[in-house]
Amino acid sequence: MNAPAGFVPHHALVTAPSTSPDRWMLVLHGIFGSGANWRTFIRRLAEAQTAGGAPGAPGPAARPWGFILVDLRAHGMSQSPPAPHTLAAAADDLLRLGDRLGLDVRGVMGHSFGGKVALAYLERRPEGIERGFILDADPSARPAGESGSESPGVLELLRAIPQPIASREAFLEAVQTAGFSRGIAEWLAMNVRREGDGFRIRLDLDVLNDLLTDYFARDLWHVLEDMEGAPAGAGAEGRRVHVVLGGRSASISPASRARFEALSARAPWLSVHVLPRAGHWLHVDDPDGLFDVIRAAL
Repeated sequence: MNAPAGFVPHHALVTAPSTSPDRWMLVLHGIFGSGANWRTFIRRLAEAQTAGGAPGAPGPAARPWGFILVDLRAHGMSQSPPAPHTLAAAADDLLRLGDRLGLDVRGVMGHSFGGKVALAYLERRPEGIERGFILDADPSARPAGESGSESPGVLELLRAIPQPIASREAFLEAVQTAGFSRGIAEWLAMNVRREGDGFRIRLDLDVLNDLLTDYFARDLWHVLEDMEGAPAGAGAEGRRVHVVLGGRSASISPASRARFEALSARAPWLSVHVLPRAGHWLHVDDPDGLFDVIRAAL
């Protein structure tokens, strides 16, 4: 689907050595993140497609996938996008990226905020998508304070930190003093850069506030539920959507978990996978479990 001219997000291509994929998958990070957050995991996934498996395991993919690590609008190197700052606008950015690259985009994978952007993208691509992965993202509309998400608190914290910041370590200390883990502090510190008289946060917090507001306000269940009567789409095996949830994640409500399971029970193209040991950060908490799910699905 062609998109009107406009903002195109920064990206990086990841493929297995000595391969020339003819189908590609968008990989979308969560709020405050960037495509680089997924580089190690996706490189492992790409290279596994050309490696021989254990006896009885699937062999190398007949048609290996290439992966497009995207910096979503106002994240990473995709700075100064034009308004409006919404899930729909982020999805339109992806359509323009596909047009710009001239690659055959047949899949989309998104975590958290990126998972809901993936749903908005799927809404715009009713045909031609072979694989979709929604990673611990709740399609429901919910008040931010009832979402189980730490994102509103993180945004409030980032607004409150005086800039310039004396050092990267001072930033880490401020985040941990506010009650967040060292892991979250390290992840957020990827957005801190030396600039002039100190360190500054390389994020437009007003734009991120708009994106989060729209994220919590949008209900995108219809994107999945409307697929029940839609054509299977391109590819010999048809379209498959995989929802992967953290067993310990507070970001998915019990009602949404039940709704996913009910939909998968009547929709053979939808699979729900639960990683019991993982919280919201699937690729950090249980990278091997997530890898096994996605590799098998590809």
